[in-house]
Amino acid sequence: MNVIVIGNGIIGASTAYHLARQGIAVTLIDREERGRATDAAAGIVAPWLSQRRNKPWYALAKEGAKYYDVLRQMLQEDGIEQIGYAQNGVVRLYEDEKKREKIKKLIIKRTEDAPEIGRCDTQNERETLERFPYLDERFISLFVTGGARVDGKQLRSALLEAARRYHLKELIGDAKLHRKGQEVFVTLNGERVEGDRIVIATGAWAAETFASIEVPFPVRGQKAQIAHLQVAEDVSHLPVVMPDGNHYIVPQDDRIICGATHEDEYTNLNVTAGGVHSILDKAFTVAPKLEEATLLEVRVGVRPHTPTYSVVYGTVPSTNNVWTANGLGASGLTVGPFVGAELARLVLGEQPVLPKEHYTIESIQEGGIV
Repeated sequence: MNVIVIGNGIIGASTAYHLARQGIAVTLIDREERGRATDAAAGIVAPWLSQRRNKPWYALAKEGAKYYDVLRQMLQEDGIEQIGYAQNGVVRLYEDEKKREKIKKLIIKRTEDAPEIGRCDTQNERETLERFPYLDERFISLFVTGGARVDGKQLRSALLEAARRYHLKELIGDAKLHRKGQEVFVTLNGERVEGDRIVIATGAWAAETFASIEVPFPVRGQKAQIAHLQVAEDVSHLPVVMPDGNHYIVPQDDRIICGATHEDEYTNLNVTAGGVHSILDKAFTVAPKLEEATLLEVRVGVRPHTPTYSVVYGTVPSTNNVWTANGLGASGLTVGPFVGAELARLVLGEQPVLPKEHYTIESIQEGGIV
């Protein structure tokens, strides 16, 4: 069996690694697209705090968080020690005690089938500030010990380095899909690439990838700008901070990552003054002591979203040799490694961990395949 994986973001890298580790010949093709979500994402792993009512999403996110223990062990066996993962816990901020107690009950309930959550501790203003000294003094919080963060670029590099040890072949360029009936094949620079099974992991650019074989794939991109602030001390031991709303503060080595914008309408992938202002304004509202930090860089990525905001993966309808995954959105680094493992199982004809009918490609295709 020869498998072609197109796209080397977190899904593509994970799929390639899991296949190569089982002795499958894998060719990974990437065109090095600017704005890849994996390279920009802050990587918070704490899905148990989410109040999303989408049960398939939560089941997937829960498995994704749990899978990091398995993945770390596998990579260590392959001689890879540093993957950018740190389990320092998550501080969820509140100003309303009733709201905090409601979420605490939810988390404790979820601990019954997700013991990896660890402890969920109530903290007063003083304890919260001690956990993260850059905060304003007005917050109470929950501290969830199982929460973690992961550097997407470092994790992807680790997966690819491990896959190379299993003879991964890597090509750079714009892969094209072609079809004869239900059979799909790939060309690169006009030459056919050897491979009898194909995995498409092109994120926000998937609609473009599938257009050449007339497969409707309604995925849109959402621009995210994320600011990296440099501080004077090592903050790698500090927990992730999650305030109300859709922003976050993530410590990493000597920097603190603040994000993120959610821009559905955008014309370019440049850093914008308005985006930076929005990020920093929110960050300084909860952590005013960060005003003394140095603005080191601002990263830009494009999150892929399906029309239903659902994650989908599996076989591509109207084809007999193509699999794909998409729609990870802001949870890409929580679920991406696990989704790659699930895709590898499906490509090999093995039983996935989660019911595949909950994540079908057909669920996002309006009117089905033409």
